[in-house]
Amino acid sequence: MNNRFAFFAFTLSFFVSLVVTSAGWAAKTAGKTLLPDGFILRGVEGKLVSSDANEGWGFELYFAVKHDKDVLKAGTNLELLPSSTLERMLADANDRSLASAPVAEAAPATGAGANYRLWARVTKYKDRNFIFPEYFLPLGKAEPSPPSKVLQSGEKAQPIISEPNDSSRRRLAEPEQDELAIPKQILEKLEGKRTVPRRQIGQQTAIKQNYVLANRTGFIRDSGYGVFVFDALGRNIQQTSLGLLPCQALELAEQEQSAEPDPIRFKIAGIVTEYKGEKFLLLQGATRVYSHDNFGR
Repeated sequence: MNNRFAFFAFTLSFFVSLVVTSAGWAAKTAGKTLLPDGFILRGVEGKLVSSDANEGWGFELYFAVKHDKDVLKAGTNLELLPSSTLERMLADANDRSLASAPVAEAAPATGAGANYRLWARVTKYKDRNFIFPEYFLPLGKAEPSPPSKVLQSGEKAQPIISEPNDSSRRRLAEPEQDELAIPKQILEKLEGKRTVPRRQIGQQTAIKQNYVLANRTGFIRDSGYGVFVFDALGRNIQQTSLGLLPCQALELAEQEQSAEPDPIRFKIAGIVTEYKGEKFLLLQGATRVYSHDNFGR
């Protein structure tokens, strides 16, 4: 009897391990590496790229990012979530493009291709990673070739440095001479170039800072990634709402709501940001609130 039980236990454990191994192999062969929700990117370097989907923006990594055994390769493009930081990045990229281009070429500036060092948090929603940017530093125009070294998140990458051209090498090799410095504005006039007036650069609308929202109740409605509608608690007032950004907390709340026929009241905490005049909410947590029939649905 004991031998039969031991044989049965061994057979069961063998098949369980086989299923787990097969599932892991299938996940690896899918070729999709995901970082966990809440993973922090510290000073990663890359460039701002435009996305065809919904006129969005992405961040293309110059260096690989590693978490445990998972590695995001250099060249990976992660979608940037709408936020006040993204709006500032776009304003900075366009200002730099306008400042470096003649008036005739300044109109189509989009900000794509600008290089940045970025601090951000990663979100995960339905087998996709997104980036919620929090801080950035502009970098030079030169794009470095991705090195073979894999950077851990938080490890400082080498700065982007442009190689000197032949004329700059000659200037470095020649001894310094006493020259009368000609102001840049005079040189531009002599060369017949027109520049964008300084007052036209940086004329952006006021961009508001992010803030934390906590202990507020409401409902999650479907529209894109959904909206969070504040609970009026039975009062006849206009309900305000915030657009929801994709993250794991939103996915879990949606799963809980899908199991119920009636709307669920949630108490939430999250980060409120603003992008092009529209407010968004990045959920950090959503807890179901039971009304005990004290309030209507």
